[in-house]
Amino acid sequence: MSKLDRLDIKQLRVFQALIREKNASKAAGQLGLTQQAVSEHLKKLRDVFDDRLFLRKTNGFVATPFAEELSIGVDKLLNDFKALLSPAAFDPETVSGTFVIAATDYAQQVVLPSLISKLRQQSPNLKLIVRDFEIDKLHELMESGKVNLAIAFPDYIPDSYPLVKLFEEHHVCVASPNSSISQTKPSLEDVAGYPNIIASPSRPNFKGSIDDWFKQFGLKRNVVVSAPCFSIVPMYLETTDSIAFLPSRAVKELDLVEITLEQSPDKFDVIAAWHPRYNEDALQRWVISLLQVEKR
Repeated sequence: MSKLDRLDIKQLRVFQALIREKNASKAAGQLGLTQQAVSEHLKKLRDVFDDRLFLRKTNGFVATPFAEELSIGVDKLLNDFKALLSPAAFDPETVSGTFVIAATDYAQQVVLPSLISKLRQQSPNLKLIVRDFEIDKLHELMESGKVNLAIAFPDYIPDSYPLVKLFEEHHVCVASPNSSISQTKPSLEDVAGYPNIIASPSRPNFKGSIDDWFKQFGLKRNVVVSAPCFSIVPMYLETTDSIAFLPSRAVKELDLVEITLEQSPDKFDVIAAWHPRYNEDALQRWVISLLQVEKR
């Protein structure tokens, strides 16, 4: 067995306490050990280092010249161990590397501009990658560490992932101000029958997120166009006599007319989620804290 294998941290702490206290009883009290335990550790230290280390005198111990020299290295070593157990305080200004966010088209429009602004101001050396949200690949990407954070809707996230709710959102029915539909006060049945444009970013089809809501009233929407993202739908509305249901925050600054309905679609949550392995990651926690500040 090598000398390193015969040495442990507790023995080094006993050595350090004896250097400082120069008394076995005081060293034992400082460490919560018995004097016999201190003597046993000292015996092992003497064997490892092949030196008496401490000589007895009337009121305690005196360190040998070798022990005095050794104490410098032991102090440094124990301080290094403490640093491992107590990482340095997180400082956004000194953080570097790359942080990857997978976000829905909606989140890229509504959530990320403010977040990216804060990240650039407070952590200028951190590089960001924003990638489209791929619902079918999300777990694989986050499991492999290729995505650090996902911003989407709860139904898109695996149940085992931690998440925080950012805010509540709701759909509004909109049309172009030039549309004939914008001049009407339709019933919910009329709305279902109008040409509907939907955004289906996760999978290309003619099923939108509020079709189940329409079913509560025994209605099926007349979906005529399925777009890959929310942001393109207003442009399609400008050139067609159609309507669309879009998240309210995504249409605030757009030249669209909101059509008042007899009933309002259910509200839904916008959330941020991450892989459980990043629960204690300082950078991850800081970015999430910025998102929570952005609650609105």
